[in-house]
Amino acid sequence: MEEIIQIIAAFFCSIAFALLYNIRGKKAILAGFGGMIAWAIYIGIGIVYPHEMIQYFFAAVFVTWYSEFLAPILKTPVTVFLSPGIIPFVPGRGLYYTMSYALNGEVTLFTEMGLNTLGTAVSIAAGIMAASAVYRIVRGIARFNKRKRLT
Repeated sequence: MEEIIQIIAAFFCSIAFALLYNIRGKKAILAGFGGMIAWAIYIGIGIVYPHEMIQYFFAAVFVTWYSEFLAPILKTPVTVFLSPGIIPFVPGRGLYYTMSYALNGEVTLFTEMGLNTLGTAVSIAAGIMAASAVYRIVRGIARFNKRKRLT
Protein backbone atom coordinates (compact mmCIF):
# COMPACT_ATOMS: atom_id res chain seq x y z
CA MET A 1 0.00 0.00 0.00
CA GLU A 2 2.87 2.35 0.81
CA GLU A 3 4.33 1.81 -2.66
CA ILE A 4 1.04 2.76 -4.33
CA ILE A 5 0.94 5.98 -2.32
CA GLN A 6 4.53 6.74 -3.38
CA ILE A 7 3.68 6.15 -7.05
CA ILE A 8 0.63 8.42 -6.87
CA ALA A 9 2.70 11.06 -5.06
CA ALA A 10 5.34 10.87 -7.82
CA PHE A 11 2.59 11.50 -10.40
CA PHE A 12 1.36 14.62 -8.63
CA CYS A 13 4.89 15.80 -7.85
CA SER A 14 5.79 15.63 -11.55
CA ILE A 15 2.59 17.42 -12.57
CA ALA A 16 3.16 20.14 -9.97
CA PHE A 17 6.67 20.74 -11.27
CA ALA A 18 5.38 20.82 -14.86
CA LEU A 19 2.74 23.38 -13.93
CA LEU A 20 5.36 25.45 -12.12
CA TYR A 21 7.21 25.77 -15.42
CA ASN A 22 4.06 26.55 -17.47
CA ILE A 23 3.67 23.13 -19.04
CA ARG A 24 -0.07 22.79 -19.45
CA GLY A 25 -2.74 20.36 -20.60
CA LYS A 26 -1.93 16.90 -21.83
CA LYS A 27 1.80 17.61 -21.78
CA ALA A 28 1.66 18.13 -18.00
CA ILE A 29 -0.35 14.93 -17.58
CA LEU A 30 2.12 13.00 -19.77
CA ALA A 31 5.01 14.42 -17.76
CA GLY A 32 3.24 13.21 -14.62
CA PHE A 33 2.85 9.73 -16.07
CA GLY A 34 6.56 9.68 -16.89
CA GLY A 35 7.48 10.46 -13.28
CA MET A 36 4.91 7.99 -11.99
CA ILE A 37 6.06 5.09 -14.17
CA ALA A 38 9.71 5.87 -13.47
CA TRP A 39 9.04 5.74 -9.73
CA ALA A 40 7.20 2.43 -10.17
CA ILE A 41 10.26 1.11 -12.01
CA TYR A 42 12.46 2.39 -9.17
CA ILE A 43 10.34 0.47 -6.64
CA GLY A 44 10.13 -2.64 -8.84
CA ILE A 45 13.88 -2.84 -9.34
CA GLY A 46 14.29 -2.39 -5.59
CA ILE A 47 12.25 -5.54 -5.02
CA VAL A 48 14.41 -7.56 -7.42
CA TYR A 49 17.79 -5.94 -6.76
CA PRO A 50 17.83 -3.62 -3.73
CA HIS A 51 20.75 -1.38 -4.66
CA GLU A 52 19.76 2.27 -4.65
CA MET A 53 22.18 3.49 -7.34
CA ILE A 54 21.02 0.80 -9.80
CA GLN A 55 17.40 1.72 -9.08
CA TYR A 56 18.06 5.40 -9.78
CA PHE A 57 20.03 4.59 -12.93
CA PHE A 58 17.33 2.47 -14.57
CA ALA A 59 14.52 4.81 -13.53
CA ALA A 60 16.45 7.68 -15.15
CA VAL A 61 16.98 5.54 -18.25
CA PHE A 62 13.23 4.95 -18.51
CA VAL A 63 12.20 8.56 -18.03
CA THR A 64 14.78 9.65 -20.62
CA TRP A 65 13.56 7.15 -23.22
CA TYR A 66 9.98 8.14 -22.44
CA SER A 67 10.84 11.80 -22.96
CA GLU A 68 12.84 11.16 -26.13
CA PHE A 69 9.96 9.09 -27.53
CA LEU A 70 7.22 11.63 -26.76
CA ALA A 71 9.11 14.77 -27.79
CA PRO A 72 8.99 14.31 -31.59
CA ILE A 73 5.42 12.98 -31.49
CA LEU A 74 4.15 16.08 -29.69
CA LYS A 75 6.71 18.40 -31.34
CA THR A 76 8.01 19.46 -27.96
CA PRO A 77 11.52 19.68 -26.48
CA VAL A 78 12.65 16.61 -24.56
CA THR A 79 13.12 18.66 -21.38
CA VAL A 80 9.37 19.29 -21.19
CA PHE A 81 8.94 15.64 -20.15
CA LEU A 82 12.39 14.89 -18.75
CA SER A 83 12.62 17.63 -16.12
CA PRO A 84 9.28 16.96 -14.40
CA GLY A 85 9.75 13.20 -14.78
CA ILE A 86 13.09 13.22 -12.99
CA ILE A 87 11.98 15.46 -10.11
CA PRO A 88 10.81 12.61 -7.83
CA PHE A 89 14.41 11.34 -7.85
CA VAL A 90 16.17 14.53 -6.81
CA PRO A 91 18.11 13.70 -3.63
CA GLY A 92 16.81 16.64 -1.59
CA ARG A 93 16.80 14.76 1.70
CA GLY A 94 20.39 13.71 1.18
CA LEU A 95 21.46 17.25 0.36
CA TYR A 96 19.68 18.60 3.43
CA TYR A 97 21.28 16.12 5.82
CA THR A 98 24.69 16.51 4.20
CA MET A 99 24.62 20.25 4.83
CA SER A 100 23.18 19.76 8.31
CA TYR A 101 26.01 17.40 9.25
CA ALA A 102 28.57 19.79 7.76
CA LEU A 103 27.24 22.73 9.76
CA ASN A 104 27.10 20.69 12.98
CA GLY A 105 30.68 19.50 12.53
CA GLU A 106 29.77 15.80 12.25
CA VAL A 107 32.50 14.92 9.77
CA THR A 108 31.88 11.17 9.57
CA LEU A 109 28.15 11.53 8.95
CA PHE A 110 28.79 14.43 6.56
CA THR A 111 31.19 12.31 4.50
CA GLU A 112 28.92 9.27 4.47
CA MET A 113 25.77 11.18 3.52
CA GLY A 114 27.66 13.39 1.05
CA LEU A 115 29.08 10.40 -0.83
CA ASN A 116 25.67 8.72 -0.89
CA THR A 117 24.03 11.90 -2.24
CA LEU A 118 26.78 12.36 -4.81
CA GLY A 119 26.38 8.74 -5.90
CA THR A 120 22.65 9.24 -6.34
CA ALA A 121 23.15 12.36 -8.44
CA VAL A 122 25.81 10.70 -10.59
CA SER A 123 23.61 7.64 -11.07
CA ILE A 124 20.70 9.79 -12.27
CA ALA A 125 22.96 11.81 -14.59
CA ALA A 126 24.60 8.68 -15.99
CA GLY A 127 21.19 7.13 -16.67
CA ILE A 128 20.05 10.24 -18.54
CA MET A 129 23.25 10.47 -20.59
CA ALA A 130 23.42 6.77 -21.44
CA ALA A 131 19.74 6.52 -22.41
CA SER A 132 19.83 9.68 -24.50
CA ALA A 133 22.97 8.56 -26.32
CA VAL A 134 21.58 5.10 -27.08
CA TYR A 135 18.23 6.53 -28.20
CA ARG A 136 19.87 9.04 -30.55
CA ILE A 137 22.23 6.43 -32.02
CA VAL A 138 19.37 4.02 -32.67
CA ARG A 139 17.24 6.81 -34.16
CA GLY A 140 20.15 7.92 -36.37
CA ILE A 141 20.69 4.38 -37.65
CA ALA A 142 16.97 4.03 -38.37
CA ARG A 143 16.95 7.32 -40.31
CA PHE A 144 20.04 6.30 -42.25
CA ASN A 145 18.49 2.96 -43.20
CA LYS A 146 15.26 4.66 -44.21
CA ARG A 147 17.11 7.10 -46.49
CA LYS A 148 19.17 4.27 -47.91
CA ARG A 149 16.02 2.31 -48.86
CA LEU A 150 14.49 5.37 -50.55
CA THR A 151 17.47 5.84 -52.89
